[in-house]
Amino acid sequence: GRGNFNSGFVICILDDYAKRPSAWEIMADVRKNLSDLAGVRAFPIMRQSLGGRAQKPVQFVLGGPTYEELAEYRDIIFEEINKENPGLLGLDSDYEETRPQLDVIVDYERAASLGVSVEQIGMTLETMMGGKRVTTFIDDGEEYDVIVEGDRTKQSSLSDMQNIYVRSDQSGEMIPLSNLVSIKEYGASSTLTRYNRIRSITLEANLNEDLRLGEALEHLTNLVREKLPDSAVVDFKGQSRDFMESASSIVFVFLLGIVVVYLVLAAQFESFVHPFVIMLTVPLAMGGGLLGLFIFDESLNIYSQIALIILVGLSAKNGILIVEFANQLRDRGEEFSNALIHAATVRFRPIIMTGLTTIAGAIPLILSSGAGSETRIVIGIVILTGVAAATLFTLFIVPVAYSLLAKGTSSPGAVAKRLESEMGKQIQS
Repeated sequence: GRGNFNSGFVICILDDYAKRPSAWEIMADVRKNLSDLAGVRAFPIMRQSLGGRAQKPVQFVLGGPTYEELAEYRDIIFEEINKENPGLLGLDSDYEETRPQLDVIVDYERAASLGVSVEQIGMTLETMMGGKRVTTFIDDGEEYDVIVEGDRTKQSSLSDMQNIYVRSDQSGEMIPLSNLVSIKEYGASSTLTRYNRIRSITLEANLNEDLRLGEALEHLTNLVREKLPDSAVVDFKGQSRDFMESASSIVFVFLLGIVVVYLVLAAQFESFVHPFVIMLTVPLAMGGGLLGLFIFDESLNIYSQIALIILVGLSAKNGILIVEFANQLRDRGEEFSNALIHAATVRFRPIIMTGLTTIAGAIPLILSSGAGSETRIVIGIVILTGVAAATLFTLFIVPVAYSLLAKGTSSPGAVAKRLESEMGKQIQS
């Protein structure tokens, strides 16, 4: 085996944000200084803001039938990563074969020929190398255990085990244990973990500045599918699991936000067509927000996803201004096309003004500095570019969509007038 190993960690409290460089720069410097320590694996880990975990962001779980196979899977993945070097730093696993283990393999035929049972060999080893409670005795009303054990000074080496003797049931002679067993020495992990009731090994790593967590997890998953048999199971822990769950739930939350806004608008306009026209501005805002992420080389993370959901409401207000005013003009008796052109012209200034004020409100987020500024910057970028795109295209898309889809519709005001007219007729009759 590789022998025992020592492990530990040091907590470093950084100075005030304004008095030091970025924590990522400090971590890179620490990683560089620790890289040349002989026989030592050391790596910096930043405490996570969400959840407060002190672990590496990549927590990739490999599940399988046996730990021996899982160790082989781990070695294959590590070898492939080292070949390709995708930006994973400080690769490690929670399965380390560093604890010395001894397997005692009994020669059953030889033991049977000499009249020694396997049970007797096991009991002898248990007694001499560990200890066995054989009985109790009572002294002055107190009961005490009687424990038989071997001399602790003669349990420090492999030869001490081989010098143990067992008695033959046939001849009654004492037979050296070394004539009956062979001893296999190897290294094993001190812990055997399970995850979701499956034998598992967790691969963990840090990320360099150019690699996103989603890209790293996708790369590892592809390696498992390409290089490992079908018996290998993939799962995630820690920040990696949070990322995967948020990535899957954001679609549901986003669709739920659109449905809620649509239903509220349908109730307000008493129509299913008018809200649909208004909601056409949402894809425009989404496209602008994603374009901003691409231009500024930001990632689609939990903060940018929150900003995209905010855009659902911010982008819909421009369509409301045009559709609502067009309906009011139609209620006054204006012809459909004239009412639409008039609404788009009159509402041009309010749309531009509200768009500019929203964009101005996002600029401080982009220009912010200090601790956590990277989270505020990405929200500001998405809101600024998304609102800008929605403001620019709303003036063209909403009027066109209204003219194509809403010709046969009427406004809530028209419905109210018809109801009042019918009620008046019934009263007169």
